[in-house]
Amino acid sequence: MSDGHGPAERLALGVPLGKALDTTSPAAWVALDTGVRILASRAANRLPTRHELRGLPAGPPSPAAESRIALALCHPNGRVREAALERVAGARGLRPLLVVRCADWAAPVRARARAVLADTAGPWLPALAPLVLLLSLRDRGGFTLRLMEDVLRDGPGTDAEALLTDEDRAVRRLAYRIAVDRHLLTPAELARTAATAGDDVRIQVLCAEAALAGAGEDDYDSVLALLLAARSPQVRSAGVTGLRRAGRYGEAAAFLADRSGLVRACARYVLRQGGTDPLPLYRSMCADPARHPAAAAGLGECGSREDIETLWPLSAHRLPAVRAHAVPALCALDAVRPDRMCPLLDDPAPAVVRAAARALRPYAVELHQDWLRARVAPDRPRHTRMAAQRLLDAQERAYARGSGYPRL
Repeated sequence: MSDGHGPAERLALGVPLGKALDTTSPAAWVALDTGVRILASRAANRLPTRHELRGLPAGPPSPAAESRIALALCHPNGRVREAALERVAGARGLRPLLVVRCADWAAPVRARARAVLADTAGPWLPALAPLVLLLSLRDRGGFTLRLMEDVLRDGPGTDAEALLTDEDRAVRRLAYRIAVDRHLLTPAELARTAATAGDDVRIQVLCAEAALAGAGEDDYDSVLALLLAARSPQVRSAGVTGLRRAGRYGEAAAFLADRSGLVRACARYVLRQGGTDPLPLYRSMCADPARHPAAAAGLGECGSREDIETLWPLSAHRLPAVRAHAVPALCALDAVRPDRMCPLLDDPAPAVVRAAARALRPYAVELHQDWLRARVAPDRPRHTRMAAQRLLDAQERAYARGSGYPRL
């Protein structure tokens, strides 16, 4: 049996629904819908008819009847699908296909399915959230999503909380939006989630902002502590901005040399709101760059032409982190000199080489091709070869536009 319509064929052979496909997978239900239509194209397809549906016993269907109704719900004939909807209300195992039919391409089928769903929707619907969200991507898939959101907003809070740890990222995001709107989580819980929400930036930012908005005087300090110590720059930046609301402007100075440009920008904003100019602080930090490697980047972001002479020596500092931050700082001040920047393509630190390649890209036509080609030789480190190749590619694009001629 092929993967595309194997479940449909198994149902047609009388295999119970729970054994014919993975009923926990949203994609499996969508694939079944497609597979039945493929099966219908065969001469001997063994699909149910409306007459057969009328002959099925009333009440909850047996496993065999459930398989036949599932096939009917996916039947290419809209009248068969519509007739099968009359048997869905009392069949828990067929609810996913009711959700599928709410996005049906045939208006009568779609309308009937939505009427049935509206009459029967309850706590069971959020359990199908991954399927609902998958189908919401279709042109006609918004109805069920809106209905499910209403159930989550009006029903017990535990229904929404149960989805906060769902494996599906879209489900988690929806659950957190509703939990925030319903104030189901405390500011401390929100801050803890923001600081530990993996790589889901949307949930991080949503929870961080909600934690700050809902924090009172008693828990504001603990909320800020969690946000400021977070690994995510989006969460740390929210925490730094929160220092302004708390009136703790001076504490933002500790984040002027954060590794994230977003956090550094927020720190400068908070300090200025408190009447402190961050530029002298950056200049002081750059006098001891080993303690504040990213201070060089911050100096470039808010400094002036007079800071260029401070930054060039930092591009040759013994610490790779300092060198890597000094290069974009020079770019920010429009101080790149290809003759001084090119040696950094041979730097042992990949981060420095990547930064130098980005800085040299606008000057690619000025670089000697032979010099770059020598750096794509097999004996060169991988990061050097990749950087040199990118610059050679930039040269070729520039020559194709007529922006210059090769320098050999």
